[in-house]
Amino acid sequence: MADRLTTEARDAALKDMPGWSVVADRDAVTRTFEFRNFQEAFGWMTRIALVAEKLDHHPEWFNVYKTVTVTLSTHDAGGVTDLDIEMAKKMDRIFGA
Repeated sequence: MADRLTTEARDAALKDMPGWSVVADRDAVTRTFEFRNFQEAFGWMTRIALVAEKLDHHPEWFNVYKTVTVTLSTHDAGGVTDLDIEMAKKMDRIFGA
């Protein structure tokens, strides 16, 4: 199991991750991705699903048409871990950020 990051470590990691922010009511990070259309959004989600399987770390996400909102937190650790930061960076890279 991954260790939960301290608030300071989490916040330091987020400084290099534009678009990501802390969820107000829990130890999690979130970002909303917007695509040109549903097909692009779903294609991105499919690519991320393959990454998630490899990492055995699955995001919480919500999709409406061309928008995907992602929340990352490691439930076993009770908050954000290095695994969440790694997943967020992979999401950004695949998105093209």
